Amino acid sequence: MAQRALAAGGIVARRRALFGLLDANGWSWAAIKALFWFTLIIFLMGYLPDRALYFTIFPTIDLGLSVVTPVNLCPASNRDLPCPVPVGATLPWEPAPTELSLPQPRTDGALVQSGTNLLYVGGSSDGTGAVATVYAAPIQSAAGNLSPWVAVAALPAPRRHAAVVVVAGTVYVLGGFDAAGAPTSTVFAGTPDPATGSIAEWKAMDTLALPEARAWASTVSAGDGVILVGGQGPTGATATTWKSTLDAKGVLGAWKPLAAMPEPRVGALASLQGSHLFIYAGSDANGPTPIVLRGDVSAAKDTAGQILSWAVSRAGSTLPEPRDGAAGFSNSGTLYLVGGTGPGAAGQTYWAIPDANGDISGWQTLPQSNLPAELQLRDTAAAVSGSTVFLAGGTTASGVTAGLARANLAPKPPYFQLGLFGATVPGLAIGGDVGQQLAYLVAAGVATVNFVLLILIGIAFAHRDRTRQLFDRHVLRRRPAD
Repeated sequence: MAQRALAAGGIVARRRALFGLLDANGWSWAAIKALFWFTLIIFLMGYLPDRALYFTIFPTIDLGLSVVTPVNLCPASNRDLPCPVPVGATLPWEPAPTELSLPQPRTDGALVQSGTNLLYVGGSSDGTGAVATVYAAPIQSAAGNLSPWVAVAALPAPRRHAAVVVVAGTVYVLGGFDAAGAPTSTVFAGTPDPATGSIAEWKAMDTLALPEARAWASTVSAGDGVILVGGQGPTGATATTWKSTLDAKGVLGAWKPLAAMPEPRVGALASLQGSHLFIYAGSDANGPTPIVLRGDVSAAKDTAGQILSWAVSRAGSTLPEPRDGAAGFSNSGTLYLVGGTGPGAAGQTYWAIPDANGDISGWQTLPQSNLPAELQLRDTAAAVSGSTVFLAGGTTASGVTAGLARANLAPKPPYFQLGLFGATVPGLAIGGDVGQQLAYLVAAGVATVNFVLLILIGIAFAHRDRTRQLFDRHVLRRRPAD
């Protein structure tokens, strides 16, 4: 065996690694090599099989860490929205075919989803008097397809600007203006047929009558009942908050007062997000308002469902302008406001995303998400079904309309992004059970190949001289010296 020559003075020359920075036999170089091989094993046996699985079933997958992505490509279905689409933005609104218009022009009504049907309840045919009609449209798919509207069982009495909510499978119509234009305290209930989804009869719930007449109030379905906020009473705008709680049989009980709002509110929009109840838009005692109110709902055992306190929005979280007669809805933790009347144009779509503490940093809007000129609506009704939001009826510059508009709430993310430390690339998007099983096979195949590769690498390192000879002969095409 060849012996290492001694350097001057009889000292052995130690090998250096990493461009001479580290001792090849030292702990630092050993730690770096261990970290490299540990990372490589995780990459080959964990990351690559994981990406292979999701590449099979997802439309896109992320490779690396795409913190900054100067290159973004979005699908054509997003139309002219920015790419990537801001969180909460909707696809452009579009009128539905005339075959899906309401049977008659309606405004001031309510739109809710009950089972597999959309229901348009009550309202007015001319913006003044109330009607008792109820229309139903079966939902064909989550893509926004409906069957034509048909008239179903009418309310026991005409109602306009009633609060309509679905609780435990039953549709409740709370208060509203009667045919003479006076607020009422009545509550009507209809239970859909389990087989057809249609409501054959509406019943007056005398035991559930409101403590005082209310119209144009705001309502939300809570986990244990329903909350009714504000509205117009016999003497004008009110700040009251009432709650009806479900009993053990799933039946709503008598209304009980909760903490009142700090100011009256009529025609406001309401949304319950976790433990925060948001009241926005509508009119206070002085007219249309941009102020957002937030009620903090208790989750403690002794006070569960109670509103502990109300807060008034800060300047940055108020609406960009006062808005009345707007439609509102919520989806995936985002609050939306569409149309209505205010100092400016009436066609904006605003949205805001409260944080975990219930704070709103501001409201956003995009020109592409606003209502087109022919759909400048006020007093329209909104409902979300799947990834589609519908606007039914309302009043335009031409008068009361029977039209239906819809927008998709789920713009697609970019199918390709090129970032500084990674990229997003298209996947196969194979759906169903076939996709799942195929994904498992692909992931297992990648892991098996990588495992064999690691074994070969280990063998190569165990026989370095022989590996070097094979590399020189078959890769570099060098002949061994004689």
